[in-house]
Amino acid sequence: MGKVGFVAEHRLYDEAKGAAAEAAAAAVADQGIRTVRIMWPDQHGALRGKFVSARDFALSLRNGMDFSGALLSMDSANHVFPPLFVEGGGFGIPELTGFPDVVLVPDPTTFRVLPWADATAWVMCDMYFGNGKEVTLSTRSVMRRQLQAAAEMGFDYVAGLEVEFYITRREWDRIAPDQTGWPPVAPPVSMVAQGYQYLSETRLAQLGDILNPLRDNLEEIGLPLRSIEDEWGPGQTEITLDPMVGLGAADAMIILRSAIKQICHERGYHATFMCRPLLPNVSSSGWHLHESLRDAKAGRNAFQGGKGEVLSEAGRQFAAGILQHAVPMTVFSTPTINGYKRFRPYSFAPDRVNWAMENRGAMLRVQGQPGDPGSHLENRLGEPAANPYLYMAANIAAGLDGIRQKLVPPPPVTADPYQEAAQLLPTSLWEAVDALDQDQFFRQALGREIVDFIVMMKRAEVARFLSTVTDWEQNEYFEFF
Repeated sequence: MGKVGFVAEHRLYDEAKGAAAEAAAAAVADQGIRTVRIMWPDQHGALRGKFVSARDFALSLRNGMDFSGALLSMDSANHVFPPLFVEGGGFGIPELTGFPDVVLVPDPTTFRVLPWADATAWVMCDMYFGNGKEVTLSTRSVMRRQLQAAAEMGFDYVAGLEVEFYITRREWDRIAPDQTGWPPVAPPVSMVAQGYQYLSETRLAQLGDILNPLRDNLEEIGLPLRSIEDEWGPGQTEITLDPMVGLGAADAMIILRSAIKQICHERGYHATFMCRPLLPNVSSSGWHLHESLRDAKAGRNAFQGGKGEVLSEAGRQFAAGILQHAVPMTVFSTPTINGYKRFRPYSFAPDRVNWAMENRGAMLRVQGQPGDPGSHLENRLGEPAANPYLYMAANIAAGLDGIRQKLVPPPPVTADPYQEAAQLLPTSLWEAVDALDQDQFFRQALGREIVDFIVMMKRAEVARFLSTVTDWEQNEYFEFF
């Protein structure tokens, strides 16, 4: 398991992580933990890993854990998209030739005991090659590099999560052989509530059987739960979390999604973070990213405006950077084919690149008042299925570019954001991927390897979609022609 002494040999734990590793090992012993889930967030923002014994977890804190590098070659349905066995694994990375094992190293600061699983704990990992080099395609590492860039400019990144999703009830658990496709057939579900009574107390109360366990478990694993709210669609729910600093904000999104799906499943429900499910009367789900920078030395909000200003100069420059790079960035904020069905005018989702003060139709909404220490940007681009490390890393990179270049944003929208003469957002994933493929900024900021990797993967996903005959086509043309 792993490589003997790998963590110490490559100096992968600083003093804080070393202390956290000791505390995690002690917690496993003291609390009678028998299984530890050693998890890695993949390129889609889904968790992959192994359930290991308490003994092997202790070993992984010193040696890491062997893990299949082939997962890097798989799209959202686990189809292999690159030419696997060519030199560099199809990505031009020598260490990926033949897709050998890589090494997962637990980040002990993420260790937690899972209250919904018997004698079970959980930890997030980072991915390394056997020579100790960080795997550049690991998206948690991509975000860490952007946080370092912000730190070099004197900033900490602060993000709050506002996430919408659907709760439905599973109709049955039997899986017939012909339902085990690639991908499998979506589970049959029924609705758990009526929709379109926004923020209704009675609608939320009807979901108490599942919302109360969600509340209890999310708080017990340390997520800073702020609110649970009734959204528009039937069973559509919103959860908000307090602002968090740095990598912890993206980690929280990964944990939140996985926890909600597990807790719902064990109680007979199905939770989905798909943007627009194929169900009657649904409304699209979004993920609004509330973000700001903190002055690392002074400990104050770097976006706080002065007299008569909602946003500081740094805040306006950060916004200008996001606006300038918004179109190619859409691949990171809205990475699924389904997510582009959300960008509709007059839907409380953006359809063009603009910003405004307290306007829910704009892409960037500024929240706060002059001199308000809580002033921040709300980026309304995202879908809840987005990989949080890429979504946040792209935002940080674009915003920091605005600060470096001292960009000045256009005047904020003061009227109808859907009528403004501004650049339209991509209307499809393939349009967004084309924009990213032609973009040099993100190749320079995030790294050529990760951008080329995402472009290749998403082009393969689009090709699979375009080769599939849909129900719409069958109904539209089969009888008529």
